Amino acid sequence: MNQNASQSPRPSAPSAVNLNEISGAIVDAAMKVHIALGPGLLESAYEGCLAHELRKRGHAVGVQVALPVIYDGVRIDVGYRLDLLVEDAVIVELKSVDKLAPIHEAQLLTYLKLSGKKVGLLINFNVLHLKDGIKRMVNNLPEDSPQRAQRGAEKTVEEGNGSIRGF
Repeated sequence: MNQNASQSPRPSAPSAVNLNEISGAIVDAAMKVHIALGPGLLESAYEGCLAHELRKRGHAVGVQVALPVIYDGVRIDVGYRLDLLVEDAVIVELKSVDKLAPIHEAQLLTYLKLSGKKVGLLINFNVLHLKDGIKRMVNNLPEDSPQRAQRGAEKTVEEGNGSIRGF
């Protein structure tokens, strides 16, 4: 699905509160899609429907957004694609699998690190109750940010020079 593969940049970086609002809107829209379609479809079906639902609600949504690697000062397109990029701020990685695996989390963490984005959602639609298929992950949020204050149990994964935190 390559429609809307590019997205115009937003004027300024979203605030921590705004990231929470965007994340909440994504989860709410995903719940609506899951209620309508249920589990068992291909990832691409959920991707198209979730993008549509978010756009209906007034959100800017990039689909299959290219994510290059910058190496030695050179931009190299190695084929990474973000399933959804909402408001040029929140990465959404969609799955339709029996169970999320550590490699799925690693994929989202890599996307967060390469893009410099702070918040990502890993959503597995192939579950009976969607709340059991959602994982929110953050990349190097400051200790005093509202997201950190509102989090539940935190998991920290050390990555290179910094840490990537997920919960």
